[in-house]
Amino acid sequence: MSTSPDPAPRSHRASRGRAAARRSGPVGAGQDVGEDTGEMEPVTDETTGDAPAAPDGPSEHEAPGTEVPGTEAPGTDGPRDDESVDTREAEEPQPPEAPEPPTTGAARLRRALWHPGRGQVVVGVLLALVAFGGVVQVRSTDSDDDYAGYREEDLVNVLSGLAGASRRARSEINRLETARDQLESDTDAEQAALDQALSQADTLAILAGSVPVTGPGIRITITEQSGTVRSETLVNMVQALRVAGAEAMQFNGQVRLVAQSAFTDTSTGVSIDGTTLRSPYVVDVIGSPSALSGAMSILEGPRVDLQDDGASVDITEVSSLDIESTTDVAGPDYADPADDQ
Repeated sequence: MSTSPDPAPRSHRASRGRAAARRSGPVGAGQDVGEDTGEMEPVTDETTGDAPAAPDGPSEHEAPGTEVPGTEAPGTDGPRDDESVDTREAEEPQPPEAPEPPTTGAARLRRALWHPGRGQVVVGVLLALVAFGGVVQVRSTDSDDDYAGYREEDLVNVLSGLAGASRRARSEINRLETARDQLESDTDAEQAALDQALSQADTLAILAGSVPVTGPGIRITITEQSGTVRSETLVNMVQALRVAGAEAMQFNGQVRLVAQSAFTDTSTGVSIDGTTLRSPYVVDVIGSPSALSGAMSILEGPRVDLQDDGASVDITEVSSLDIESTTDVAGPDYADPADDQ
């Protein structure tokens, strides 16, 4: 006759088996480890004696979605290659990055000066405006402080003094302007008189023959051929040329004709102002070339008179003649200017 085993000792063995399983490692759900042989035995309920059914999900001591160490997931032959590679790459030590070189204050200042930002430009403009306003305010304050402590009477006295100084300055300006206008008028009148005097002096010097002259005119060449030219014929020729507007004349480049010139006949020629000249007679005359040529060639004029004396006459118009001969101006011995001149 068989007897049922005592449940108490089995429960005790199951408890010890579960403790041994926890010491050796995790096992499958619903299994127990034998105490001596290491065989797995089913765990029974202490009250009913029946073996509990294997749970569908993970046990109460395991987290869902985790794997028991030392076991492999069903359907896989081992750990995946990508997980092992990632684990090795994560475990490889990375080389330390090189530290950036420290930036000095001078370098930062230089970089800020050469490449200012928008904020720096705005700050600089604001500082410049503030400085300008401060300078203007200081100057205006300094100028206003001159009369800040004056009383009303003092200010009235200052204003009166300024008004008097202004009147005196205006009076002095008017006086100086009047003197300037008078000096300008006197200077202009004096300059005009001086210019007129110089012009008259030049004219008188030319007429007196005291200065060399130059200008357009004619050259007359008189050559004796069949007779002798008389001094009277030469004097008539000179008068006709003066009437035609001759301003200066000379004979043979030696004698300058003036108002006091005198002609005298000699056995060898003609004497003019004490100088004896011989044929051919070359007369240089400055004036209008056409008028002088016409005066010489008129009917019964100087050319005809010279030809009657047996001389040939050649007249050449010249654009520029130089009369270099001069004469000494002798002062009058008897004539004096009138008192009203």
